[in-house]
Amino acid sequence: MTATIKLGISSCLLGNNVRYDGGHKQDRFLRDTLGQYVSFVPVCPEVECGLPVPRESMRLVGDPADPRLVTTRSGIDHTERMKSWARQRLDALAQEDLCGFIFKKDSPSSGMQRVKVYNDKGMAEKTGSGLFAKAFMERFPRVPTEEEGRLYDPRLRENFIERIFALQRWRDALDQGKSMGRLVAFHTREKLLLLSHSPEHYRSMGKLVAAGKQQPMGQLYDGYERMFVEALALKATPAKHVNVLQHILGYFKKNLVADEKQEMLALIDDYRAGNVPLIVPITLINHYVRKYAEPYLAQQSYLNPHPIALQLRNHV
Repeated sequence: MTATIKLGISSCLLGNNVRYDGGHKQDRFLRDTLGQYVSFVPVCPEVECGLPVPRESMRLVGDPADPRLVTTRSGIDHTERMKSWARQRLDALAQEDLCGFIFKKDSPSSGMQRVKVYNDKGMAEKTGSGLFAKAFMERFPRVPTEEEGRLYDPRLRENFIERIFALQRWRDALDQGKSMGRLVAFHTREKLLLLSHSPEHYRSMGKLVAAGKQQPMGQLYDGYERMFVEALALKATPAKHVNVLQHILGYFKKNLVADEKQEMLALIDDYRAGNVPLIVPITLINHYVRKYAEPYLAQQSYLNPHPIALQLRNHV
């Protein structure tokens, strides 16, 4: 990739003391590990809209579809203040070309989902979204978003980070200019990655590209981007990975000797059974790609979708 990946992030997750109690919620993986490969754009809605540190805590009240942001003790309503600030902040973030955003879970401003919303009897249900997080997702529906709490799940973590690197590859391709040849080349490189998420999307995208000359280039690229983002948002599963691994094996049918083929099949079966993580068969495949100089597989993003040092496929 030619550009630095930019990620929006709730400022407290980087260790900044911006929370209502004057503290932070530093996440070492995000700051110290993922931070080696991305450039963070920190955002704290409460502080940036003019509230002090420390400050009275707030909560969402009323209609879960359109809640109010109210202080817990004094009952001061900060809804319009937050929404007015959010509109301006989103305009500024539009210039950042973000490839993703990591929100603070449970926050009345930044929680993506299952945020408590209190009714007029003081009872809470986890049915809301933070005001800023909701506004962000509505403004940028194709930008991957996740909460830091969900990123403790290895599969959700791998999926989110895979998506942000994929979106940056797409942005790099756009920077090279729009043409049928460039779109075909991009689609070819992403084939196996798309198959690991959604064979249905891959087939539909193939039809879109094949008929690409029948519509304006801008419309073609926009439709492809929409489907690309949708496909990768669907979770890759062990079953889909196994299908891709078996598909890859077919490219070596003239190269592998019997023992090598049996070793590869055994590792795929071990992965299917949950005995080894995905990185094990992938590592052997990458060895064969280099050993037998397989040019088609060498360009596949599926085999190297994100930095190996992140160890994401060691746990899925």
